[in-house]
Amino acid sequence: MEVRLPRLGEGAESGTVVNIAVAEGDVIHKDQTILELENEKAVAPIPSPADGKVTKLHVKAGDEISVGQVLITLAEDHATASAPAKPAAAPPKEEAPAQEETKQRASVAEEYRYESNSGLAPPAAPSVRKLAGELGINLTRVRGTERGGRITRNDLKAYIQHLQDLVFEQKVVQARAPREAPPRTDFSKWGAITKKRLSPLRRTVAEKTTEAWTTIPHVTQFAGADISALTELRKKYAPLYQGRGVRLTLTSFALKAVAAALKSLPIFNASLDEATQEIVYKEYYHIGVAVDTDAGLIVPVLRDVDLKGIYQLSLELAHITEKARQRKIGIEELQGGTFTLSNLGGIGGTHFTPLIYKPQVAVLGLGQGVLKPVVRNGGVEPRMILTLGLSYDHRLIDGADGARFALALVKALENPNEEDLKF
Repeated sequence: MEVRLPRLGEGAESGTVVNIAVAEGDVIHKDQTILELENEKAVAPIPSPADGKVTKLHVKAGDEISVGQVLITLAEDHATASAPAKPAAAPPKEEAPAQEETKQRASVAEEYRYESNSGLAPPAAPSVRKLAGELGINLTRVRGTERGGRITRNDLKAYIQHLQDLVFEQKVVQARAPREAPPRTDFSKWGAITKKRLSPLRRTVAEKTTEAWTTIPHVTQFAGADISALTELRKKYAPLYQGRGVRLTLTSFALKAVAAALKSLPIFNASLDEATQEIVYKEYYHIGVAVDTDAGLIVPVLRDVDLKGIYQLSLELAHITEKARQRKIGIEELQGGTFTLSNLGGIGGTHFTPLIYKPQVAVLGLGQGVLKPVVRNGGVEPRMILTLGLSYDHRLIDGADGARFALALVKALENPNEEDLKF
């Protein structure tokens, strides 16, 4: 049998082979890893669907492959084949519908149009006509498999599947179509150079950031939050958290502040459906956190941030960050985010303009907290000031709401709730 690359998830149709786990001649078992595939910043194992012997490898490390592409050829293992065969059981009657569906799928592989000298519509039950009307399917293009060409519900399902397959195949062809290469510059004319191929992750980051920058009109709102009280609260609880093996970081406080601000201004937790020109408001608060890894930027997602305390968020944040840095993150852990947080304070710097993570509509960048002289109560005091950079999609969000959201963040950071820190 030819083992092909299965569907990897919603919107995931290709990836890059990073490791081959089997060799020609190997006897492998069902669910044993064949290879590891990098897709959407995650590295996922691809398992074998059956037992057998690997007779041929069709891919190698570094290959870019698409759904449906052949990975290996698998033959029945002789040892398994020589084992005493059990008496074959009679095929259950339940297999008949599957066989019938296979025939129906084959019947739509060719172009077909129903023609009637009388001008009547093709024969079909009223329920089938109703379903076809609701789906916008022209029944004259559906080949009926019952006597007299009568169209059944399964015939209609097979035709719809055929249309879906055609669309998918067209997408694969377009993805593989060669693109016009930009003009190249020979940098070696001016001195010594070293070349290094872009990693799959770096290419993914390049594609996503280019798409975001070229399709979303960005606006960035800056603000400064006095986190002196937050800093004192962090110093108070940090040893208690450390005793439980968890670091208490500014990011955990920021996650709670973001969740509160998103609830007060739901447009920041929305997305624009460009196909229908509708705003999709989400009633869940899943926040992505940008993680700096040796391979590049990865953004795992923390679920239901609004329902969790700072201890639970710190625990999950440490776990998912470590998984991202070890490249053991699953693709499902990178999806579903409604907002993104990027904290560069641990490295340094103050102001920066983060890029929106499409299809989200906003992202928050945190700089380094800096001790500054601030006028308070008629005097000058040293206060810890944190710079915020809020980028948002101007197609959905205007400057006034941008300012309101930034102020909501400042208020939440300047007035942390101690109850959120308790275990």
